Amino acid sequence: MSPDAPRVPYADPAAGAAVKAADRAHVFHSWSAQGLIDPLAVAGAEGAYFWDYDGNRYLDFTSGLVFTNIGYQHPVVVAAIQEQAGKLATFAPAFAVEARSEAARLIAERTPGDLDKIFFTNGGAEAVENAVRMARLHTGRHKVLSAYRSYHGGTATAINLTGDPRRWASDTGSAGVVRFWAPFLYRSPFHARTEEEECARALQHLEDTLVFEGPATVAAVVLETIPGTAGIMTPPPGYLAGVREICDRYGIVFVLDEVMAGFGRTGKWFAADHHDVVPDLMTFAKGVNSGYVPLGGVAISAEIAATFENRPYPGGLTYSGHPLACAAAVATIKVMEEEQTVESAAHLGEHVLGPGLRELAGRHPSVGEVRGLGAFWALELVRDRETREPLVPYNATGEANAPMAAFGAACKKNGLWPFINMNRTHVVPACNITEAEAKEGLAALDAALSVADEHTV
Repeated sequence: MSPDAPRVPYADPAAGAAVKAADRAHVFHSWSAQGLIDPLAVAGAEGAYFWDYDGNRYLDFTSGLVFTNIGYQHPVVVAAIQEQAGKLATFAPAFAVEARSEAARLIAERTPGDLDKIFFTNGGAEAVENAVRMARLHTGRHKVLSAYRSYHGGTATAINLTGDPRRWASDTGSAGVVRFWAPFLYRSPFHARTEEEECARALQHLEDTLVFEGPATVAAVVLETIPGTAGIMTPPPGYLAGVREICDRYGIVFVLDEVMAGFGRTGKWFAADHHDVVPDLMTFAKGVNSGYVPLGGVAISAEIAATFENRPYPGGLTYSGHPLACAAAVATIKVMEEEQTVESAAHLGEHVLGPGLRELAGRHPSVGEVRGLGAFWALELVRDRETREPLVPYNATGEANAPMAAFGAACKKNGLWPFINMNRTHVVPACNITEAEAKEGLAALDAALSVADEHTV
């Protein structure tokens, strides 16, 4: 336990029971069979921790849903929201409002290249929806290419762009989306043996897909700069630059989804900065204000912005650029600058999480691969390192998912709240977590991985 960790308030099980009862009676939870879930009643949170009404405290290795990049309840951001509420709590998006203008300016200063116009949304899915709409209107084309092993949001177009099972129930095949395989050497769909082979073959596969679909019918290629929930697969050197070149050659809009990877998560303001690549459109959300008030957006290139200079853009949201959300963004970005949060995430990845996770992999046969950077890591858990058979089958549920369920329970027993998806656990704490807190989490992971090891061959 870090000596600077927040104290847990006194326990109040009766209050917790009341919160849980009201939740079970009235709240309809996302992505869940309602009768099979048992949500934890949360009493409070601070920094990298949260706690329940029974006095149990957890180190949060999920950052909420990978959005509390500066941790919970940062006093500067909380104060900024309070101040904005007292000055101008809300106002319609058609007006120039100080918090909105300043948030847009600060974001545009940090986006790569000429992505200087900011269209605000309420979150990441709406950002993706609008980025695709802009690309289609700009090009006059309809098809959009996206990758398997991806997640872009739960709304109509965004869920159809998604390349994981959450799409299946909503995919009518009529959204104009064509999927392709992005590079992932550990489970290469191209039978590659090196990063260079994986990169070259993935680019050839993308171009072949475009050729057979008809490049003149394709409006955009949409990629997560580094896929998040799908597995934190950092693209090999040269891949994103190669996609940029292909898009330029065929007049296709290149959209990078930085909803999860942006705002310091990877040790740069944006993951695209690692690859020196400038997309035509870039979506963001989550870390832009640490999730304190819902906010997302699209950063737009000069060329695409010019398309709508004298032609109305047919899209908008009642709460676009909400003053409270924008005030939180302004405060968050300033905090990240002053406290060097981006640099802290880079240091954390290079000197603490990366070495620590690789050390765990050396001792636990259940760890097939460690990958990531900054405060953005994944452990691929396997039954057999030689065959790389996943610890549980793809999209496993019930008894088939028992090994991962046991691993997750062991994490929580040791005071760690894990991010688990399929056969992976992701290590995605607050970007400003201390070294002591990070090592506390690694120790809890060490113990829990011993449970996963019991299911290896």
